[in-house]
Formats: sequence, C-alpha cells, structure tokens
Amino acid sequence: MTRTIKVEPLGRDWTVKSDLLDSEMTFQSGAAAEAAARVLADRAAKAGQVAEIEIYLRDGALAGRLMCPPLPAPGHTSALAERRFEFA
Repeated sequence: MTRTIKVEPLGRDWTVKSDLLDSEMTFQSGAAAEAAARVLADRAAKAGQVAEIEIYLRDGALAGRLMCPPLPAPGHTSALAERRFEFA
C-alpha cells in the first residue's frame, strides 16, 4: 500500500496531511513542510512501505511528486532504493 503525504498551502501557512498522522501539521514555510514530509516518507520507507510525497503550489497546481520506495532491511546486501522526484 502506498502512503500518500501531501504538502499544501493553507492561507499563509503550509500543511502536511497523511494517513500516517493523527492530525495535519502546519508550518510557516513550504520548505519546513516539505522537510517534515520527507521525514514521514523516510519513516514509512524504513518500515517497508512505499511513500509518495505530493507537493502543491499556492494556486493548487501539483508542483511535483517524490516516490520513496521501501528501504532494504538492515544487513541486506542489495543497493539502497532509489528515490525519484518528478516535476508536474
């Protein structure tokens, strides 16, 4: 199951929404919201889940997506999973 993490504007602030959270998080800058979304995605990847970050602009347009595949278990010999950012 892919865990979706959304970074969206909310008035002058930015929110991070996900089913990984009990409630949404609010930040004063988009950069802070994106950093928090990356931390959530990293936690999901370490737990063996696929995470997708969707970042939206103030006009509601999708700016891009960051796919975070699950990371290998500790001690596993395969290469680390590759993360990819796609611009909309």
